[in-house]
Amino acid sequence: MSVAKVIEISASSPESFGDAIRQGIARAADTIDDVRGAWIKEQKVFVEKGEVREFSVDMKVTFLVHE
Repeated sequence: MSVAKVIEISASSPESFGDAIRQGIARAADTIDDVRGAWIKEQKVFVEKGEVREFSVDMKVTFLVHE
């Protein structure tokens, strides 16, 4: 039987939503074993002087719990 745990994290990037997601997952995987997936809960952009400056995501990351 497998047991999974879910944590919520936020990540951002000046490049794109995809880059923010990749960076968030990579950072989570640095400290958590067996990351299995993520649900993107929210996406938002930060605008300065009419231009998008940063892409941000809030996500729920799922990983397996080991004995």
